[in-house]
Amino acid sequence: MKILGLLRHAKSDWNDARLRDFDRPLNERGRKGAALMGQHIHTFGVHWDKVLASPAVRSAETIELAAAAGFAGGADSLPINWDRRIYLASSATLIDLLAEVEEPDAAVLMVGHNPGLEDLIFDLVPDDGSSPLRDVVEAKFPTATFAVMELNIDHWREITERCARLTHLMRPRDLDPALGPDLND
Repeated sequence: MKILGLLRHAKSDWNDARLRDFDRPLNERGRKGAALMGQHIHTFGVHWDKVLASPAVRSAETIELAAAAGFAGGADSLPINWDRRIYLASSATLIDLLAEVEEPDAAVLMVGHNPGLEDLIFDLVPDDGSSPLRDVVEAKFPTATFAVMELNIDHWREITERCARLTHLMRPRDLDPALGPDLND
């Protein structure tokens, strides 16, 4: 069995229209959400063997703030593999990237973007009514959401559709209602 964690980057800032999408930083709510989710990921208790991350500014800042808040022992101890292919990737691309993970890594955390992360859940977790958490993802996979799946595979190269069970889902608003949807956003 393999463990796959997914962390969507936290809420980004849209105030500077001159910035490319790749270069957008986090806004204040995003910084708070990233730190809060870092604490949650730490208390969740999985030791991540590897982090695969989009190098987009908002993803990098999410990791930095989450790590400073305690997840994985801090940013300096994280084995992060920055991979530009994760930026705006499709689910198929993300599956291909995961199939490249070297053994014996048992637990991998991927930090990236929607719709790719959300679609990855839809592709890996069967839509057979057995996963109430999948139903939550169908409604929305908001920024800074953390999901964990158990993959019924022995080696990453065996990853395929419908091989996973979604075992955990936490949104920032579940931990702090002030970080929930703002109707003015």
